[in-house]
Amino acid sequence: MANEQEMVTINVDGQEIKVPKGVMLVEATKVVNVEIPVFCYHPKLDPVGMCRMCLVEIGNPGKNKDGTPMVDEEGRAVIQWMPKLMTACTTPVSEGLHCRTANERVADAWRGTLEFLLTSHPLDCPVCDKGGECPLQDLTFAFGPDMSRFYKRNKYQFEKPIPLGDLIWLDRERCIYCARCVRFQEQIAGDPVLKFADRNRGQEIVTYSDPPFDSYFSGNTTDICPVGALTTEDFRFKARVWELKNVPSICNHCSVGCNTVLGTRTDDVKRVMPRQNEWVNEMWLCDKGRFGHHFLRAGDRLTTPLIRENNTFRPASWEEALRVVADRLAETMASYGSASIGGIAGDRAANEDLYLFARFIREVVGSNNIDFRLQWPTNSGIEEALPMVGLTSGSNLGELGKNALILTIGANLEEEQPVTYLRLRKAVLQGAQLLVAQSRETKEMKDATQALLLQPGSEPYLAAALLKAVLAGGQTDMSKIGGAPEVTAAIEALSADDLAAQSGQEATRIQALATSILAAEQLIIMVGREALA
Repeated sequence: MANEQEMVTINVDGQEIKVPKGVMLVEATKVVNVEIPVFCYHPKLDPVGMCRMCLVEIGNPGKNKDGTPMVDEEGRAVIQWMPKLMTACTTPVSEGLHCRTANERVADAWRGTLEFLLTSHPLDCPVCDKGGECPLQDLTFAFGPDMSRFYKRNKYQFEKPIPLGDLIWLDRERCIYCARCVRFQEQIAGDPVLKFADRNRGQEIVTYSDPPFDSYFSGNTTDICPVGALTTEDFRFKARVWELKNVPSICNHCSVGCNTVLGTRTDDVKRVMPRQNEWVNEMWLCDKGRFGHHFLRAGDRLTTPLIRENNTFRPASWEEALRVVADRLAETMASYGSASIGGIAGDRAANEDLYLFARFIREVVGSNNIDFRLQWPTNSGIEEALPMVGLTSGSNLGELGKNALILTIGANLEEEQPVTYLRLRKAVLQGAQLLVAQSRETKEMKDATQALLLQPGSEPYLAAALLKAVLAGGQTDMSKIGGAPEVTAAIEALSADDLAAQSGQEATRIQALATSILAAEQLIIMVGREALA
């Protein structure tokens, strides 16, 4: 990422602006509300300049043979313009750069690019699910030709559509070969399962994985596709986008809390889309969060209370069901006291519902026996430590870089917190170290700086060995953690060689990991379910 403190002055259509050095020109022009049209460019993907939609005139201050700046008679810098149009998405800005977008030469290039893209693109906007939120449609209205010079009979025909996987459909006639989907799967998701096949007008997107399009993040390709080539199985022909009422929400399928938008129509959720939040999920969503909402209308979902009688359930009204629950609670409290009653809340309930449930158990029933952990062990001490040493509200995984070290123990992030996996992968690409300790192969090991394959159940021994080595370094402040003296004394009493042997690792390797941990300016430790089992 460019150094935001190092600013340069550039000129866009006669307006001088200051922007961070190194940002792409296509982003810099937005400062003066100049939107350069793009298809292949995406702010989260590496620029490739494939579609040629963002062609503009670019010039730089000229220099004499001796390296001195070229100036005119009035002492102004002489701008040497490139003989051909340049792609704004692959041009990083530098001091004195000049850009022209508002002239006939650039307009003709944009119009020509759109005309070529439309030569084999079907005119099926009225039945295309992308209609109403389609960049190709919008840019054609804004910059495209008013008619085509290509005959309909010359259009290249594909069978349409075809399933790219269980969740995604591909209309090959609509594809404009921007490669956003291919690049997302390679660069962001770490699942290089899509490729281009064939050449020229017969080129198409294909999947090489078995099962097809094998990725937990396939739905994101439909979001970033600039046309209607990729659509989701569950939203195809279900509604037009302008008919939807979009409601901001939060995904409740895991603890990441991805920001979402629920597209509703006639009191039914038609689709779930990611809502951009750079601190949580950026602009991504896993397939569980995107497609997991269909239980709302599942045929076997309970829609009325059931009361057990004679080993069978019978439907009942809410009034009757609540009366039965109240009577049972009253009987139990009268016979055994309030402490005999406990409440277990679902971890996917809304915060407001959980608050009311907790108040009911504590204040109405009079019991403090309340929990929500159905799959996690209790009394591990992690809950008590998190408020003192855990990530704070000011933590942003997306900003982790060269000075950060991330240690995961017994975690399978893509399964437990899929979008967190994407953010850790991004951190590694930005220079962070990722240390993975697992008893089996996981996807994170492909991105790890170091990977330790442990004996099943040996995670606690590795954690103790690392803690002992870190404490021996003399740089660790344990005062924030309750019972620190007892923990320190217990760890020091253990044998480093025994701990290494029980974890299945060499003592020298554990020491090397501890050295890396001590050297890190930013340290994040993630403990997974398998380490606590």
